Amino acid sequence: MSQLILLGEGITLRPARYRDRSHWNNVRAENKEWLSPWEATLPQIPQDSPAYQDHGLRPSFFEMVQTLHREARAGRSYSFFIWEGKNLIGQITMGGVMLGALRGAHIGYWIDRHYANRGYTTQAVKLVTAFGFAELGLHRIEINVRPENGASCRVAEKAGYHVEGERKAFLHIDGAWRDHICFVKTNDLIQ
Repeated sequence: MSQLILLGEGITLRPARYRDRSHWNNVRAENKEWLSPWEATLPQIPQDSPAYQDHGLRPSFFEMVQTLHREARAGRSYSFFIWEGKNLIGQITMGGVMLGALRGAHIGYWIDRHYANRGYTTQAVKLVTAFGFAELGLHRIEINVRPENGASCRVAEKAGYHVEGERKAFLHIDGAWRDHICFVKTNDLIQ
């Protein structure tokens, strides 16, 4: 995974590196309020439940990078930092990669508010989709978006995804189970 780089017009997608920590910390801190309504959160599970795990704190940057690289080596998830020159401007992940009869995955992304509405996120989605279809031979990729996030819905549409339907209480986002719209794109070359 460390060698996998996707090049676009004005942006580069590449895996996280340990030396990216200060860039990551700065952009995430600067965009905390911008991103919090769309960020995944962990639901509360009763401590006496067999499913309970003490989630503790979020992983450190180094633990996150280790996990991202391990998941890529296993072929389960591919995460890229989005760079415009020397500026870290976002992240995109194609996760839940399933081969076999399903041959599918899902994409999630975020962008620095200073780089929103410039086409970078759409371009990143197109690059990762092309990678999933051409390099992994995936048949179907989903993008699940909260209906209130009009900008993200437009990204999916501009990247060639179409609305498949609604998913009620689909993901735990910003402290509650949230409805999502499911956008899908299929690879016509896979039969």
